[in-house]
Amino acid sequence: MPRVTVVDVFTHAGTGGNPCPVVSDARALDAEAMRGVARRYGHESGFALPADDPAHDLHLRFFVPNHEMEMCAHATIGVLWVLARQGRLPEGAVRIATGSGSVTGFVSPRGADAWSVAITQSVGRVRPLADEQSAAAQAALGIGRDALAARPVHNAVTSRVKTLVPMRDAAALNALAPASDAVEAACTRIGSTGLYPYAVLDGPARLFEARQFPRASGYPEDAATGIAAAALAFGLLQDGLIEPDDRPIRILQGRAMGRLSEIRVRLGFVDGRPVGCLLEGDVALAESADRVTATDEGGRIAG
Repeated sequence: MPRVTVVDVFTHAGTGGNPCPVVSDARALDAEAMRGVARRYGHESGFALPADDPAHDLHLRFFVPNHEMEMCAHATIGVLWVLARQGRLPEGAVRIATGSGSVTGFVSPRGADAWSVAITQSVGRVRPLADEQSAAAQAALGIGRDALAARPVHNAVTSRVKTLVPMRDAAALNALAPASDAVEAACTRIGSTGLYPYAVLDGPARLFEARQFPRASGYPEDAATGIAAAALAFGLLQDGLIEPDDRPIRILQGRAMGRLSEIRVRLGFVDGRPVGCLLEGDVALAESADRVTATDEGGRIAG
């Protein structure tokens, strides 16, 4: 096995977050070996490689137990945090090549063994679902229209398509218990990589709560999903639930899993038009020592 560091990404008040195995130097691994790491740990995993071209500082690959993914926000943030801890990042913004395109990372120290990490995502595209598609998502979640708020069900995307399902309140959200095969069938039918039901906790404070049920990742639910949170931010903007400004949007996730997590999103605008967003979250080493092996404290991955 390669040397792996497990971190919790998008923690809330120092706990929770989405566990992420990180291999900070994956040059010796092929795709099957990378997927083997994800299978062993049972989580989305991030792998750092030297860049293939001068336009980037890093090349990142991402695997879940079942397959490779084009992009994973929490794994990107986790990899950058581990590389910062090892002193292996270039100065300034970090240019990252991923399967879904270029991403820029911003890492700044904020104390001993602590860093702030944010990454870019492109402007979101939001499309309301037709009635029969919305009904398929509801059926997969085991709910009727009465469980929903009076807003459309959307497919939204910055990197990967997520289905935004507006729940009437947080109690209805956290009572959901869908079957994974039903989620996979519905997502395949409506062209989505996961169902992302959400509820408004405090509209004026821009505080929301969500859950992520992935299409076919090898596990039934995620504790924190940055790509889905970015898509949700643009859905909230389209539905008029947030004002068009760059104040932070806070999205809680993972409560039903006992891993309450927090994702922060800032939308960017030029002349009043949205042009992208920043995803930010806190990171910590995983608490369970038997899940963390020593990392390679070698030279920079870039350059």
